Amino acid sequence: MLRDIVISTLDLPSHVDEALTVQALAFGLGPDEIAVRRQIVLRHMAYPGARAYGATTADGVLVGFVYGMPNNRAHWWSTVVEPYLRAEGNAAWLDDSFVITELHVHPRYQNRGIGRALITTITDTATEPRSILSAIDTDSPARGLYHSLGYQDLARRVLFPSAPKPYAVMGAPLPLRR
Repeated sequence: MLRDIVISTLDLPSHVDEALTVQALAFGLGPDEIAVRRQIVLRHMAYPGARAYGATTADGVLVGFVYGMPNNRAHWWSTVVEPYLRAEGNAAWLDDSFVITELHVHPRYQNRGIGRALITTITDTATEPRSILSAIDTDSPARGLYHSLGYQDLARRVLFPSAPKPYAVMGAPLPLRR
């Protein structure tokens, strides 16, 4: 399935516009949202331990990416999800975990194992014993992938400011199930 696709470390700040083009196509984002996310990605990549991997075609076209970092309770995402996790008895998942911040694959390249390869590659480099992420709280291929890798729902119906749909926070012990 990954024939002709290379998964490797990605200098995300240098390729932020290519990555956000993939994200816009995969997630349906408009130009204003992309401009905001560009600043967020660049800020995130300056955090200690932040890293990214990309999926590129044989001719060097970026068709997918993932990035994440060791979780920090002071970061915005953690402050939003913490009350939801606490209500479910899962707040401890915010400690000593690696957060998958974004994972996107170009729609023409989905369902080929690229998302699976990206998330397992980045989590294989984590020193933390577990991983957490958030995904739109619906029955979707993305959530199906996460469940197949061992992620469990830690909190559902999580509302992020300005997000039109609720999210689920999911966690898995590392290494991920193959």
